[in-house]
Amino acid sequence: MKKRKYSFNFYIGIVIVAFLLGIVIVSFFYTPYTVTQMNIGKKFLKPCWEHLLGTDHFGRDILSRIMMGSQTAFQVGLISIGIGLFFGILIGSIAGYYGGIVDEILMRIMDAVIAFPGLLFALMFVAVLGQGIVNTMIALGIMSIPQFARITRSGFLQVKPLKYIDMAKSIGVSNFRIMMVHILPNVISPLIVACSMGFASAVLAEAGLSYLGLGVQPPNPSWGRMLSESQMYLLKAPTYSIVPGIFITLSVLGFNLLGDGISAIRDPRK
Repeated sequence: MKKRKYSFNFYIGIVIVAFLLGIVIVSFFYTPYTVTQMNIGKKFLKPCWEHLLGTDHFGRDILSRIMMGSQTAFQVGLISIGIGLFFGILIGSIAGYYGGIVDEILMRIMDAVIAFPGLLFALMFVAVLGQGIVNTMIALGIMSIPQFARITRSGFLQVKPLKYIDMAKSIGVSNFRIMMVHILPNVISPLIVACSMGFASAVLAEAGLSYLGLGVQPPNPSWGRMLSESQMYLLKAPTYSIVPGIFITLSVLGFNLLGDGISAIRDPRK
C-alpha cells in the first residue's frame, strides 16, 4: 500500500510540474495581453471571457501576468539550483574523495553556511548588493550549496572503499577520472531528488523576497510581487490574491511530490 501511495505522489507531481512547464513554454510565445498594458477603466474586473482571471488595480490582465510570472519562478529555480549543484558537487567530491583535513575544512565551512537561516541570508545579500532577480538567484544558489555538498560527500564516502575503485587506482587512472566517471554517477539519483526539493524551496523563497519588495522589481511580474500588490484589495478583488497564491502552492506541491516519488522509486524499501 505504501509503495502505491508513493507512486501516486510521483504521478501527481509529474502532472503538476508538466502543467506549470507548459504554461512557461506557452508564455514565451503567447500571452492574452501585454503584461505591462494598463487600462484603469477596466481595473478589478471579475473573471470573464475577455479576462479569464480578471484584472488588477491597474487594469492589467492577471492571466498574462501569471503566465509571465511562471518564467520568473522557473528561471530562479533553475539558476539557483544550478549554482548550488555545481559548487555542491565540486566541494562534496573533493571532501569525500580526499578526506582528512581537506574534508574537515570544507565541511566546517558548509556547516557555517547551513547554520545561517536561508531566507535571512538572502535578505541580507539582496539588501547589501541590491535588489533584483540576479542577486536573488545568486543568494538562493549559495544557500543551496551545503545540501548538495553533503549529499555528494556522503555518496563518495560510500563508494570510495569499493574494490573497483582500488582497481582503478592500481592501473593508474587519474583521481579526477575516478571522481567524475567511477564515483559521481552513483550519486546522481539522490542529487536528482535534492534538485526537485530544492527547486520548490527556491520558488517559495523567491516569492517571499518579491513579496517583501527585494526580489523581482516592477513592472516585471512575479507571483510573490502580485501577492504583495493584491493584499490591500483582498475583499474587493479576491481573485487577484488567490490566483498567484494557488500557483505558488502548486509549484511547491508539485516539485515536492515529484521528489518524494523519485525517492520512493530509488529506494525499494519504501
